[in-house]
Amino acid sequence: MSEPKKSARFSNIREKKPHVHGPDCKHGHDHDHGHAHAHAQKPHVHGPGCKHGHDHGHDHGHAHAHEDKPHVHGPGCDHDHDHHHHAPRPKRIRPPGNRPAEGGGAALQLDLEGALPGETDEVGRFERLEAALRSHHGVTEVHLRRDAGHAEVCIHYQPEGVAPQQLLTLAQHTSATVAERYHQHTWFVRGMDSGDAAAVIEHAVSRMNGILSASVAYASERLVIEYDREALTLEDVETRVKSLGYALEVPTAGHVCSHHAHGGGLAPLLEMPLVVSAGVLLVVGWLLERFAPVPPLVPTLVWAWSMASGGFFAIKGSVQSLLQRRIDIETMMVVAALGAAVLGAWFEGAFLLFLFSAGHALEHRAMDKARRSIESLSALRPEVARVRRGEELVEVPVEEVVQGARIVVRPGDRVPLDGVIREGKSSLDQAAITGESIPVARQPGDEVFSGTINCEALLEVEVTRPASESVLARVVDMVAQAEAQKGPNQRFAQRLERTFAPLVMIAALVFPVVLLLLGTPLKEAVLRAVALLVAASPCALAISTPSAVLSAVAAAARGGVLVKGGIYLELLAGVRAIAFDKTGTLTVGRPQLLTASPTPGVSREELLGTAAAVESLSAHPLAHAVVQAASREGLTLPRGARDLEAIHGQGIRAKLGAEAVEVGSLALFAGQALPPELAPEVNRLEEAGQTTMVVRRGERFLGVLGVADTLRSGAQRTVQELKQAGIERTVMLSGDNARVARSIASRVGLDEARAPLMPADKVTAVRELGRDRPVAMVGDGVNDAPALAAAAVGVAMGGAGSDAALETADVVLMSDDLSRLPFALGLARAATSVMRQNLMIALGVSGVLIIAAILGLTRISEAVVLHEGSTLLVVANGLRLLGYKSSARDASEAPAIGQPTAG
Repeated sequence: MSEPKKSARFSNIREKKPHVHGPDCKHGHDHDHGHAHAHAQKPHVHGPGCKHGHDHGHDHGHAHAHEDKPHVHGPGCDHDHDHHHHAPRPKRIRPPGNRPAEGGGAALQLDLEGALPGETDEVGRFERLEAALRSHHGVTEVHLRRDAGHAEVCIHYQPEGVAPQQLLTLAQHTSATVAERYHQHTWFVRGMDSGDAAAVIEHAVSRMNGILSASVAYASERLVIEYDREALTLEDVETRVKSLGYALEVPTAGHVCSHHAHGGGLAPLLEMPLVVSAGVLLVVGWLLERFAPVPPLVPTLVWAWSMASGGFFAIKGSVQSLLQRRIDIETMMVVAALGAAVLGAWFEGAFLLFLFSAGHALEHRAMDKARRSIESLSALRPEVARVRRGEELVEVPVEEVVQGARIVVRPGDRVPLDGVIREGKSSLDQAAITGESIPVARQPGDEVFSGTINCEALLEVEVTRPASESVLARVVDMVAQAEAQKGPNQRFAQRLERTFAPLVMIAALVFPVVLLLLGTPLKEAVLRAVALLVAASPCALAISTPSAVLSAVAAAARGGVLVKGGIYLELLAGVRAIAFDKTGTLTVGRPQLLTASPTPGVSREELLGTAAAVESLSAHPLAHAVVQAASREGLTLPRGARDLEAIHGQGIRAKLGAEAVEVGSLALFAGQALPPELAPEVNRLEEAGQTTMVVRRGERFLGVLGVADTLRSGAQRTVQELKQAGIERTVMLSGDNARVARSIASRVGLDEARAPLMPADKVTAVRELGRDRPVAMVGDGVNDAPALAAAAVGVAMGGAGSDAALETADVVLMSDDLSRLPFALGLARAATSVMRQNLMIALGVSGVLIIAAILGLTRISEAVVLHEGSTLLVVANGLRLLGYKSSARDASEAPAIGQPTAG
């Protein structure tokens, strides 16, 4: 398309180093618009074959210290890094609390983020803090508490044993000491080619002195540790992992894959070539045995070579496992192949290792496809931003752009960083962040997000967050880390695998002895034992849930829904009741004036003008609705409004000239004589779902105003779809008056409305609902944060523009589109169903093969084919979730909730 005409503001700005994309352009492109683009450097998308040095803006704003010296990116890491440190925005630390203990008694609460930065659960570092606090005189219990909407350290104490202020000082000092000594750290693990490799690393690191906890997630390639800085250093961990044949790399915010993915270690380079080599040698050996006049030793040597090729990484992994005194799947496969070879069944042994290595290679690439699906989100962000410096535009890598800088975004380009529009109006395609397919209008003062597309006009944007803290980067990081939050199916599969492998090895040793005692020839007995070993190996079980979880969270992210872990997928799938907050969830949160009903002898203009004059002094949303209505009608407001006084929960009082004006609910005028027509009119409007405000000037009652919020587009259809999906109960929790709440609930189609409720009452309501069935709470993540925390699953809306929503909820709808909720529910149920299917496939195939092997009904080659086939089947079944899509919807803008009435 042609170059858009620039505004006068930008007409004289010169862009440095203009570059026109053409046939000889070799660098990566984030867009292709047919017009000239300037590039200060060539943006690069990290991927296979990436071997050059990187200028990365690595974010080292971790909650741990680096032993007061620079951190080296993994043992043997010899590439170039130009680190651009961005100080992370400090998280909000809440003040200490003194709410009573849950069971009664005195208690002190400390914000967990302030006490132990980065801690999220009750293991590892929290256990050290708990032990240290319990050692103080007067402290009776320490635990994690979440009923305030955020995680807190709750300390129960005896007032006669320790004074509250003394305990606070002791607790703050103790938490600071523990936080200084015990830290958390995360790395990418490079070179893992199977779940067994992850288990080996986790086992080895967990046994190191000074490690509190260690978790390796194979699907997301991450190692997370909690450790004692006085007992070991990060370099000790890196050295230990290097001794196992793997390398560690500090992750960059907003990237799912290592910058050296497929560029470090032998596995990525040799895995598939070795598999192909093993297959070719297997076939050559078979042809030589069948058709060539050669001694039997020749095909045997070819098959031995095939075994070495196909089993290269399996043998390496099994040696590492045995050194750690562990028995895993790779060990079982190698033992089975060697057992077959010892008995002269070289073809069967070679065939086993060929299919095992081929299955692992394909599994590795399938998991990589899921990772790349998430990484594709971060690839939406341009590598450079056009920063305005005086009258020039300078292209700067996004990692170097600081908060407060002004950047220019041209039509058709992607927004490189989060910010606020300062000049220009345009429409932006936010599908990458919110899942919304229709571009939304944006003007000065509106937020824009990294990765969204500017559709129409030139914009100047003030950067509000560095690249490492953008909404897009945070979403990518949360999605990538979701595998670490394991659900019941994942934990079951892991426990079963850890228990199953050693038992199978024992059974494989005992089984041939039993067969020999029963008169079976030695060779046949051992071969049947090998077949049993292959049949019972839990390969499919190990990968059955990670493949589904990673695919599901990737599909959710692409659909505008952030799921923070596999556990929340399973919890959401089991939800049978949903509680909704009203304002900002079922409604848009922007009240409108619908009714102005004056008393006899008073004009509409006098009623509305008087109310608007005093409401113009207030910042309350209802006041804005009244003032905007007067403005739309072109009313000239009386002058002289002053001395505003807010009466909590009832209304306002102010002076207009020499007269007092009161605007509020009927409670504001309790005990006073009202015009006979006023109370019935208030009741009528409230029954219609409107919030009422009675207006009095001096001694005259001027009338009543009716204000209502606007129902969210598609709210009724969303509730209908949820009920069709099996949600048994839908409830609205509101702080509004009961009649308005019931009217709204009726219009939306909810089963019940509970009102008026304070935040603490909403928590109680959610817990009551949760007694009979799993319940989800849907809100905006701000004033309903305690209720979100109390539910089995907290779902927040509008996460793209809300830090609170991203932090407090388990599932985040990135846009304000309530229709994403049925999509999230459907995806969660599909993912849970796939996990169960995979577990049934894995256990079912293994069970059939075990019985067949025991009865002598299957040979080694047949067991190998079925065994590896089931592994590939569960991986492919999990990857199906990447294509999950919700049904298309075309919801029009809903009307205001209350029905307009005459007057």
